[in-house]
Amino acid sequence: MNILGLVTKTHDTGAAILSNGVIKGVMEEERFNRNKHSQLFPEHALAAALDAAGLRLDDIDAIATPWDVNALRRSFRQIVTANLPASLNLLHPAAHSGQNSGVVFLRQRLAQGIRKRLGNRDIPIINVPHHDAHAAIYFASPFDEAAILVADGYGDVTATSTYFGAGNRITRDKGFSFFDSIGAFYSGVTTYLGFKLFEEGTVMALAALGGPRYLENFRKLVPLGPDGSFSFNPEYVSLQTHGLARPFTAKFLAEFGPPRDPSAPLDQRHMDIAYALQKLAEELVLHLVRDLERRTTSRNLCITGGVALNCVANARILEETSFERVWVPPCASDTGAPLGAALFHYHQTLGRERTGELLHPFYGAEYSDAEVQAALDEAGLTGKRLDDGELFERVAADLSEKKVVGWCQGRFEMGPRALGNRSILADPRDLEIKAILNDRIKHREPFRPFAPAVLAERATDFFDVSQPDPFMTLAPRVWKERVADIPSAVHVDGTARIQTVRRDANPRFHRLIETFGNRTGVPVLLNTSFNRQEPIVASPHDAVSCYLRTKMDVLVFNNFYVTDRNAGAEARARQSFDAQQAAMRRRVSGWRQIFES
Repeated sequence: MNILGLVTKTHDTGAAILSNGVIKGVMEEERFNRNKHSQLFPEHALAAALDAAGLRLDDIDAIATPWDVNALRRSFRQIVTANLPASLNLLHPAAHSGQNSGVVFLRQRLAQGIRKRLGNRDIPIINVPHHDAHAAIYFASPFDEAAILVADGYGDVTATSTYFGAGNRITRDKGFSFFDSIGAFYSGVTTYLGFKLFEEGTVMALAALGGPRYLENFRKLVPLGPDGSFSFNPEYVSLQTHGLARPFTAKFLAEFGPPRDPSAPLDQRHMDIAYALQKLAEELVLHLVRDLERRTTSRNLCITGGVALNCVANARILEETSFERVWVPPCASDTGAPLGAALFHYHQTLGRERTGELLHPFYGAEYSDAEVQAALDEAGLTGKRLDDGELFERVAADLSEKKVVGWCQGRFEMGPRALGNRSILADPRDLEIKAILNDRIKHREPFRPFAPAVLAERATDFFDVSQPDPFMTLAPRVWKERVADIPSAVHVDGTARIQTVRRDANPRFHRLIETFGNRTGVPVLLNTSFNRQEPIVASPHDAVSCYLRTKMDVLVFNNFYVTDRNAGAEARARQSFDAQQAAMRRRVSGWRQIFES
């Protein structure tokens, strides 16, 4: 039984393949077409997923999509009808900023896309409700039973749901109001603060610089119910009539001030609003979790949906509730929705037994040494191919000497975070390395932290953590006596978004950290995504381009070790990247004009 999970015409389009319950490939289109949060049909992701699985499209038995299109239409119709005339604003594309604009036509467009590739062959297309698809990631969790919380921007009928999982079944528990959405509210305040959609992580980091000036007033925006429910006060928040385009009323603006122009500097008011937003989001998540806690004997919790990427809230669950294990998948956002849809169909609909735990996120594409060599030749660069012993020792030495290393190994990660196979690595012992990374490579806000990757067996030596976290989903406190050892990995609030690395899950990354630890006494590396204002790199060509467009010291891809540079190659890389981005902008703009006409 080969199931293709597929999502298109919404953000983060991609493909996943499940073969007899075993995950064979999870690919995001943005990694291939280089358009962040791509909404285009996942041509490249589909081809790469099939290639990784060793299948052809003819071998697929069913296609599962993570949307119940009919339910979404009903929800949208009910919302518009109930809130006339103001709700007519929701019909404008800007109201949702493209998030769900294509879903109502998804089945037809998906069928067209598949027919184009298959001719007349009719493959069943199964619409899995959006939150069911998110919740189905439980089937890949380490738990035999668990409570499940799904929270995101919008689903088909709700933005927040709870489930219970046992064996190979999940049972829907509760669904809350469509527009009482933690995710949509967080996105709304993100844009209010002058950032773009999908930059919610930046606001989470900014919150650590703020204070409680607005917290009590923010709490008044969302009265809490006794059963885990909550509702946004429509006098302040108008998601049900204006969507994400203008979510806040005149009363909100009078109380909290005007929106920040993206070009204006950040001031203390903005930091304090970010603080209030983050604390409120944490409290809403805890409110939901405590309701689950009262109604289940399970001490295991799965959290998924975009809100699950809030690692500070996740850490508080472990600290402040009786749940003993909290598991968040690496693809908690809609990047994992195709996989969730396939898992739901295989286990929930077909009743098949579970096949194992998701131990690592490396289900992307892999590239051969010949492809690496071709990318280097094209750029006019010389690289040395080292054996493992020399490679690990040399890179560990480079890192200990403050050099910044682009590190690419094997299949790339699924989900929005680099976890050791497409990473930029640096020495956490030197506080100056943060400025070096920002000035020479990342060019992002200086208040944003970089994440530490630590050997799993040494995590408790540095962090106040009671469980493994291989997917960078928790932000525990750093032990005070260890802050001086890894100062560049510690956020201003004393926390760190950690990644615990097991030898059996990623032996090469584990070996590199271990080699660095043997050299320095600190088995921790600073880990940030291998990119510069673009999707995380996938191919050798992407990695070489990013290396040349930044001031990275070393590039490693497979066993190729590169320090070569030349001015001509750097100029060509910048020109090629600019042309690629311009072409993608034209393509996306053309698609939107056709779609919205």
